[in-house]
Amino acid sequence: MQNVPPPLPQQVPPRPSMPAPARRRVASVPVMVLTGYLVVLALIAFWPTPVDAGVAPLLEALSRRLPALTYHRVEFTANVALFVPFGVLLPLIVRSRDLVLPIAIVATVTIECGQAAFLTARVPSVLDIIANTAGACVGMLGLEIWRRFRRR
Repeated sequence: MQNVPPPLPQQVPPRPSMPAPARRRVASVPVMVLTGYLVVLALIAFWPTPVDAGVAPLLEALSRRLPALTYHRVEFTANVALFVPFGVLLPLIVRSRDLVLPIAIVATVTIECGQAAFLTARVPSVLDIIANTAGACVGMLGLEIWRRFRRR
């Protein structure tokens, strides 16, 4: 019998790299989306009257039928959801992931302080800061799960 070496593992051919202009276009997409998101976020955050004023009667009627859906729970959940895109988009742009959460906290504290200083009809809240920060964390976690899933 002759010793036959085991077959060599198949090598995956390397991906062709993108030309530099195409890489710049792809990299600029998160910047453009984040910019649009920040404009919408600023409009919502600094709208002179509460943005949920029109749906308050609906929320009250809903909470009468489903007592678990209180106004405060719905508002907290909406604040979490409002900052999920922040947690998804910012890590795509900022080089250090360690900066994303501090930036999110500074952004939400700035929003609440701005509401306190300039908008008499709006009520700043520490719970909003907690919800917004939690939303950024949810977005960061979702992005990381997506990245790991994509690597497999």
